[in-house]
Amino acid sequence: MDLSIMIPELLKALPLTLAITFTAMIVGFCLALLATTFRVRRTPVVCQLADLYVSYARSVPVVLQLFVAFYGLPLVVGLFEIEDFVSPNVAAMVGLSLYHGGYLSEVMRPAYLAVDRGQHDAADSLGYSFLRKITRVVGPQAVHIALPGYGNSIIYLIHNVALVMYIGAADVMATAHLVMERDYNQYQFETYLVLAVIYSVLCLVAWLVVRFFELRSSKFAPKAATPARTTVMASV
Repeated sequence: MDLSIMIPELLKALPLTLAITFTAMIVGFCLALLATTFRVRRTPVVCQLADLYVSYARSVPVVLQLFVAFYGLPLVVGLFEIEDFVSPNVAAMVGLSLYHGGYLSEVMRPAYLAVDRGQHDAADSLGYSFLRKITRVVGPQAVHIALPGYGNSIIYLIHNVALVMYIGAADVMATAHLVMERDYNQYQFETYLVLAVIYSVLCLVAWLVVRFFELRSSKFAPKAATPARTTVMASV
């Protein structure tokens, strides 16, 4: 098999794979942030709904979530009498965003709770609002704690993007199968090996980016809790 022909064909599908990945990353992060906020503040009713959403995202297999999005979105759109615009690509973005948001919420919430309670009390004693406490005191420490788990969630997301071929999205994996079928499945090993390299590179880049921020955030690593140090951290 001529790799100079196969590799460009696979790379042509890479932008769609990246678009689905980045959309799910951004939308999923926003969903996780909302869900985590409701869950840690225990807002009545809303926190139970957030718990239900996280349970769904973590309990249901990702490929099944994609099928639910693919077949469920047209029904939801039809209720509002809006023209059906749901394509496999849109369904893939929605399904993976919901999955990533629920999974990431279980990274953010423990990181928030891991920050020493004295930091919360010190910020409250200084009259900080909840938003200011999060952005100035608790948030930077929680981000440092959450970054390793966040890196893992990004890698899992990249892996799961390969499943969108099952709902008809023409990503790298789907393109590879089309290439193999065209060649009568004679070069499966070579094709899958190229795919392995592509996904390995994507995961390596994601890990390097997260690792960079992890090192930069090391100055916010929680220290041993003492009264004096707690006050200093809260007054940053």
